Amino acid sequence: MRVLLVEDDAMIGKGLVTALSAVGMSVDWVRDGGEAEAALRNEGYAIVLLDLGLPRADGFEVLKSARREGIDTPVLIITARDHVDDRVAGLDLGADDYLVKPFETRELLARMRALIRRRAGQSTPRLVAGALELDTETHELSLGKAAEVLPAREYALIHALLERPGRILSRSQIEERIYGWGEEVESNAVDVLIHSIRRKFGKSVILNVRGAGWMVAKS
Repeated sequence: MRVLLVEDDAMIGKGLVTALSAVGMSVDWVRDGGEAEAALRNEGYAIVLLDLGLPRADGFEVLKSARREGIDTPVLIITARDHVDDRVAGLDLGADDYLVKPFETRELLARMRALIRRRAGQSTPRLVAGALELDTETHELSLGKAAEVLPAREYALIHALLERPGRILSRSQIEERIYGWGEEVESNAVDVLIHSIRRKFGKSVILNVRGAGWMVAKS
């Protein structure tokens, strides 16, 4: 899952990058409104975490610009502004949720999961394709009697494939989903992760489409 974090406070930003990366999310972190607008135009994100007090363009301006341009990525405002007028303004401009700092990381993650489920039209925290199930809260992947909590990178990879069973993802598309800006990606990183998941659940859990990429079967 690829996340855009828009936060100008270095301490908060570093903490969030660490927390989100630890649960298998790929985080691109920008520190001002101008960079946020450019990233939203050029990159595909599952969700945006948007601070309001930003240099160059504040969070409200970023949000207004994105919605005006038809960018429908879920936006969760994270800010110290706790006035009702700010909450109303943010939601009316197109934010999907509003969380006041300071907050618990687990609440942030729960709200993020809820927004992503809502966008995908899902009502539960489980992604299912046939007998294959992924719990997005516990990171447990199960297939028949086999069940295991996956490490962060493996979880990110299978999550990307299970979001739309039957859709083929290329190597570069998978790398974009599981690695953030500036992270070094080894040439065989995707192969290693897929091999590890197959070793636990069998070769048929992830199908290779020669010359195109990988997929999870719909059923």
